[in-house]
This record gives sequence, structure tokens and C-alpha cells, in this order.
Amino acid sequence: MPPLVTDIDLSVDDRFLHVSCWGTGELIRYDVSDPFHPVRVGSVRLGGIVNRTPHPAFPDEPLAGGPQMVEISRDGRRVYVSNSLYGAWDDQFYPDGVGAWVAKLDVDPEHGGLVPDPRFFPRGEEFRGLRVHQTRLQGGDASSDSYCFP
Repeated sequence: MPPLVTDIDLSVDDRFLHVSCWGTGELIRYDVSDPFHPVRVGSVRLGGIVNRTPHPAFPDEPLAGGPQMVEISRDGRRVYVSNSLYGAWDDQFYPDGVGAWVAKLDVDPEHGGLVPDPRFFPRGEEFRGLRVHQTRLQGGDASSDSYCFP
């Protein structure tokens, strides 16, 4: 299965690049402080077309979809990912339904890696049958729209 890269997001300090691989269910984090020599510093697997890796808070619940849209808090301490790509793609790769979930990943301050927060994992009926595509943080995030906010 190819990674199917569907989103990238750069931290506001331009140090970390996050790459969502919807096909494999992986979010990869690179230290790009030297853009000519990126270093992989962490990754998290959730969902994925083949493995359907569960969230640590619900280890017996295989996940459909994978990290798709990435939102990084302005302070760089939290990364949010949602699972739905586009209706046609979701239905093609997950004929039994892609479901709906959002995961919060905490940044390991010592090593720069990512750790799923077991306390924050809204899913399923919490979204009343809707698909989850993108998260917007109040006051903006690390993407370019954050520069519109004080």
C-alpha cells in the first residue's frame, strides 16, 4: 500500500514538518531545521487501509481512515489529525464505512516525537454520522491562516 500523502503542515517555528500518509495510517514528523538534511523524529500509526491500527485508548477497535488533515497548535505542543479524505475516496477504500474520528497527539518535548493522548479521541456517534475532514483551532494554528490572528 502506498502512503497516499494527503496533507503536510509546518510548525510555526519552521522546525517540524508533519506528513500525513492516509494510505498507511501514519503521521510522520521531520525536523527540518536544516531543510537540506531533514531528520525523521517521530511517527504515529492510526487506522490505515491495510492494518487499521487502533487508537491506544481503544485497542480493540480497528480504525478506518488514517491521519488525513493535520492541524498544529500555535505553541507546537499539540497536533490534531482527522480521518476522512473525500467521500469518493473514503467509500472506495472503506466500503464498510470510514467512520469519524479525531485524534490529539502530544509532542514529546525532549525528543520531538508524537504520543497519542488517550483522553482525547472523539469518534463515531459523537459526530452524529458525519465525516470528519478538518479541524480549526480557535485563534488559528501553525498553518498560514494563523497569521490572520493576533
